[in-house]
Amino acid sequence: MRNIIFGILVLGFALLSCKSDDESLQRIDQILNMYMKNSAGQDLLNSKKSGSYNGYSVNDMFGDRDVSPVNVSLKMTPDSVFYMEYIAGAKRIRLDSVSPSNPGTGNSYYSRMTLELRRTVNSVSDTIIDTLEIQYRKSPTLFQVSKVLYNKKEVFSKEAEAPNSINTFTIVK
Repeated sequence: MRNIIFGILVLGFALLSCKSDDESLQRIDQILNMYMKNSAGQDLLNSKKSGSYNGYSVNDMFGDRDVSPVNVSLKMTPDSVFYMEYIAGAKRIRLDSVSPSNPGTGNSYYSRMTLELRRTVNSVSDTIIDTLEIQYRKSPTLFQVSKVLYNKKEVFSKEAEAPNSINTFTIVK
């Protein structure tokens, strides 16, 4: 009888310890969708169109080696517009311990990558090297993209309490 009561108590404590607390979960919001077009509105990631990029590679500037590739996949919307999707993979460096624009909200981090965009113009290969910097904000309840810089120009920003979403922006080249 004593073993049965002890077993019920152990089972009860085990069930109570499995209780989930949604308040203690950290929201993570870090997916980026990057579109590229020229000033005329042409999709520069569609390799079948003349003047568009026919290849690309992404390298982590803070990687452990000189060549530290980052996985950025090329995807297409239902209306046949191409975009690059970045989820994660580049090393993050601490930017500051308390963000001046959001004091007391936690730490800020950033990743910096190079994008090698290749295309052929008049039978001549051309490679363009650009930089992409992603800044993140982190608190006990939130980890999200706060700002994106492309060639040191801000192309995307997000307020601290903005809802989770896929962060989308367009680069005009």
